Amino acid sequence: MLADEVHARPPEPLETPSRATHVAVLVDPEEREAERQHIARLFARFDLAAPAAGATQFSVQLGPLRLKWERHGEFSGYFFIVAGAGDTPFGEPATLLLPDGWLRSIPGRTVAAAHARLLRADAGTPDPLMLAQHFGARIVIGSEIADGAGAAFTDFHVHDDGCLRFVVFDRGMTPRQAGRMVQRLFEIDVYRMLALLALPIARRQSPRVLAIERSLAELTDGMGRGDGEDEALLHELTRLAAEVESGLAASQFRFGACRAYSDLVATRIEELRERRIQGTQTIEEFMARRFTPAVATCASVSQRLRNLSDRVAQASSLLATRVGIAREKQNQSLLASMDRRAKLQLRLQQTVEGLSIAAIVYYAAGLVGYVAKGFKSVGIPLSADLATGIAVPLLAVAALFTVRRARRHATEGSERARTP
Repeated sequence: MLADEVHARPPEPLETPSRATHVAVLVDPEEREAERQHIARLFARFDLAAPAAGATQFSVQLGPLRLKWERHGEFSGYFFIVAGAGDTPFGEPATLLLPDGWLRSIPGRTVAAAHARLLRADAGTPDPLMLAQHFGARIVIGSEIADGAGAAFTDFHVHDDGCLRFVVFDRGMTPRQAGRMVQRLFEIDVYRMLALLALPIARRQSPRVLAIERSLAELTDGMGRGDGEDEALLHELTRLAAEVESGLAASQFRFGACRAYSDLVATRIEELRERRIQGTQTIEEFMARRFTPAVATCASVSQRLRNLSDRVAQASSLLATRVGIAREKQNQSLLASMDRRAKLQLRLQQTVEGLSIAAIVYYAAGLVGYVAKGFKSVGIPLSADLATGIAVPLLAVAALFTVRRARRHATEGSERARTP
């Protein structure tokens, strides 16, 4: 499959004279099946078997008309060829041989359409009157192509029938060479239009990008001056980031396609191997005048969006760092306050413990006094006051020892619980 890929989509050979029409149609994925059925109906009109369901290209003879079809990533190309120059310039395009209404009902949206006439001509500059018959009073662009083996002319205008026009003069090209040159001219037009699909998006995005840039500049200035609450600034930066990412998501596919298609346009122009005709603008010069600046505009807006995304992310990171530092300071203050409260609670606890010891000693001494009185009542000569006086210091030492031991056990248990 990979080896055959380099041989895919070969150009159709063209005998001189002949007429060709190329139509490029944007086809959504959900329209592919309708497109296949539409082509199958055309084949049925000529009693031919429909192409395979997974086909991406084919070339078939439909009576005097030859059809070449190609499926590309986002569009399909229809190439119609018929022999003969016709009686009037572009008055009898190849598509006249199609069933009535079939071309108009192709699924999708037409993005480019062009007619071409391949005529025999001798060396030398084409007659201006002859070119006027094909293009009217419009400015004609053209050059010698294929290193002088032919010449090609166009005005790059969409005419009343919705198509561009190309006139190719054969000065000694082979059929394969003529087919390649006509196909390249058609592809220049198609890829030019596909690349320029990004231009309306760039024009819509440009004011939006400018507004975001101004808002970001104001926010960063406010951050530098310390104006406003950091939380509010961070919220606004988040909103800007969402807006930038929305613009990127809505445009980057077309901007990327614009770069790819513009490269293909440059490649196809180079493959024409143009030579200047005195007094006539070449196709390359025409593209450099308007097409290249349009592509540059799209590239500039795309790059500005990417730069904005990076700048907003950087500003958000800086502000988030500042907010984090402020929160750390708040946390440190809170911890210091908690530490002060803990020390105060410890002092209160120690005070309470002292009072507790006094209360314990008081009640225990009272019990000792009652015991001594009991011994005296049974005949044992024991002074209650003396016994109470002796017991008080002993009871105080015992109570103090007991309280401190309980506190030490509680502290050790808490430390063991914190240790992983």
